[in-house]
Amino acid sequence: MSVLDRFRLDGKKMFISGGSRGLGKEMAIAISEAGADVVLTGRTQESLDQTVQEIRDTGGNCDSLCGDLSDPEECEKICREALKQFGPFDILINNLGGRRINVPTEELELKQWQEVLNLNLTSTFLCSKIIGEEMLQKKIKGRIINISSISGVIATRGIGGRSYETAKAAVIHFTRTLAADWAPYGITANVICPGGFMTEPNQKWKKQNPELIEQLKEQVPMKELGPPEDMGPLAVYLASDASRYMTGATLFLDGGYTLW
Repeated sequence: MSVLDRFRLDGKKMFISGGSRGLGKEMAIAISEAGADVVLTGRTQESLDQTVQEIRDTGGNCDSLCGDLSDPEECEKICREALKQFGPFDILINNLGGRRINVPTEELELKQWQEVLNLNLTSTFLCSKIIGEEMLQKKIKGRIINISSISGVIATRGIGGRSYETAKAAVIHFTRTLAADWAPYGITANVICPGGFMTEPNQKWKKQNPELIEQLKEQVPMKELGPPEDMGPLAVYLASDASRYMTGATLFLDGGYTLW
């Protein structure tokens, strides 16, 4: 087998949360291009349909399930429905997440705290538990890729909502526990910590507040925010046989931001 062949994902199936837009969409497209069948989840049917069609137009096999995985009951329901309709899965990407609030800790309500933890951490736990259990039962040497953030290792400057940092830090260590527990069964678990990327929200910010984007760029050693498509190749690597001896790793894709 050639080096490039080890990156192929032909015959594999992937489940990705939050896969209809942003970095999730880029990873879904890349993994589809590498040969895997893809199942997306998201809250908005319109954006799901657009991404599904985009992948199908390039010859990929893609389906979707619409729902809010930040709701634990709905998350469990969708995971089980995905297994029933499309499973079992060889690849799981827990991409769902976000800060959503900018509230100082002293003003943060318990409900707000819990909602952000459910969005970023509990969804990761539930998807890993349900999809991962099927991997174990079917003796699938699966790949789990959890998406944290550089905010999981630093306190982002000038913004509230520290439940986000807390949840993303927990995602990193939860990934390590999965890696330790499931390594004997051939299942790997790794985590990507993205930095600033020029996703759709940041593109809008660039038009409305160009000075803010410039400030962000100045904090990055490479002096640029990342193009979203750069998430794809790293996801393909972690999903493929090329990374078969890597597990429990935390990989930073941030233009060097966390060097300082």
